[in-house]
Amino acid sequence: MTHQNNTRKEILRVFLGVPLIIVGITHFTHADQFVRIVPPQLPNPYALVYISGFFEILGGTGLLIPLVSVLAAWGIIALFIAVFPANINQAINSIPIDGIPDHPLLYWFRLPFQIPLILWAWSYTKKAELQPGADEIITQVAQNLTSSKGL
Repeated sequence: MTHQNNTRKEILRVFLGVPLIIVGITHFTHADQFVRIVPPQLPNPYALVYISGFFEILGGTGLLIPLVSVLAAWGIIALFIAVFPANINQAINSIPIDGIPDHPLLYWFRLPFQIPLILWAWSYTKKAELQPGADEIITQVAQNLTSSKGL
């Protein structure tokens, strides 16, 4: 991977990770908004919203840390798949969420965007030690271990 592609991928990592953290936080600060779109067949909608918010924060944060970014990326993919029924429920029932433009076509238009989001997260699922920045962290950890053991 060239340096330019590497830099672009790292910028895109931030553009995926940080919004996930922000949206995850809103699951706690505005839980009632997200509870609206949880399909009624699912139990404990508040718990589901809090759990999904926790994993959005965890996944977004993990994506920003090279050595755990692979696991975080797989978790984000699972999260995008897990919350898809809520997005479908929102589209079918035209359920508005405050702060998001209220137009039924937007809810349907949003559904196919799960695919590029999943592919985006998938682009970070290669080996953790090959993630940009990981080699510097591995070197630093190895130096710290050898210096602390007096080697």
